[in-house]
Amino acid sequence: MNPARLDVDRARCIGAGMCAMTAPDVFDQDDADGLVVLLEAEPAGTRLTAARMAAGLCPSGAITLGEPASGPS
Repeated sequence: MNPARLDVDRARCIGAGMCAMTAPDVFDQDDADGLVVLLEAEPAGTRLTAARMAAGLCPSGAITLGEPASGPS
């Protein structure tokens, strides 16, 4: 799989927790408000597979996948 960069929109998150249950190495929930916390922005291998699944399961669409950040040229 191609690498991807994850982004989360905490304002859009409803705290359902599907991301943290599906990909606990990539996502967590804030203890104070229950909203998504991104632990790893550019996961690889099985973590990326789980993150893609979590993005698809997110009921609010708060998780997006894009191109990885590129370093300086």
